[in-house]
Amino acid sequence: MLGRRFRPPLPGCLVTSPRLKIGISACLFHPDPQRTAAPSKTLNWIEQSTAHWLMRGGALPVMIPPPPDATPLADDTPVGTHDYASWLDGLVLHGGADVWPGHYGEEPLQPQWNGDRLRDLYEMALLRAFVDAGKPVFGICRGLQLLNVSYGGSLFQDLSLQHEGARVHREAQSYDLHLHEVEVLPGTRLARLLGPGRHRINSIHHQGIRRLAPGFEAEAISPEDGLIEAIRHTGSAWLGAVQWHPEFHRRDLPVMDDTPLLQDFLEAARAARP
Repeated sequence: MLGRRFRPPLPGCLVTSPRLKIGISACLFHPDPQRTAAPSKTLNWIEQSTAHWLMRGGALPVMIPPPPDATPLADDTPVGTHDYASWLDGLVLHGGADVWPGHYGEEPLQPQWNGDRLRDLYEMALLRAFVDAGKPVFGICRGLQLLNVSYGGSLFQDLSLQHEGARVHREAQSYDLHLHEVEVLPGTRLARLLGPGRHRINSIHHQGIRRLAPGFEAEAISPEDGLIEAIRHTGSAWLGAVQWHPEFHRRDLPVMDDTPLLQDFLEAARAARP
């Protein structure tokens, strides 16, 4: 009510929310003298659609900044990824820069494919913390690639160069309006959620899975070139990922409805609550 005086909670009272709190890993803008905004600083950001996608499911999105080496508190305990993993209910690893090829034992074939090693290390630490806490992790595009590399898989550094017969998976001009079909494989969890067979998705990536990590299974492929488009961990950890961008899917586009995918992730987050 307008005009009503705000009364803070009494000391010792814990204010809680029934809504799920979902962490989103941050993209990094490293210092760049050519940038007009804070050129000497590292900036953290997320793509707005990722937050809105989670909000449509009723969850509270929280961007997780990379922690410093040590952030002294009153008790001299540093703030780290484990603190976010214990407080939040789940994690989304989303799109952005390439994964550094050194993580899977290769040198960058071209300078522009060097990736972002610092972001990789930060997201790998987040991944470990959430898995250790028993919280679900969902990967989008780069997030799928990072999951695969973190568990011992490898990537094509560039599909057009290394994957013979690859269809176009990224078209700069159309960007999120570049669409193609994927084949959801029967018998998978994804098939139970979305239905087996072909579905239309958007495609905004030039890298992809070359060797699938041990302990994961493919849940969808690109029927034209066999590229893996969705994966899931087969063990006790709740780890799933898609190569496309469900957060970019609009109702006015001829793409599949990813709502069951979001609901399944959020249900897993709710189930992981203490």
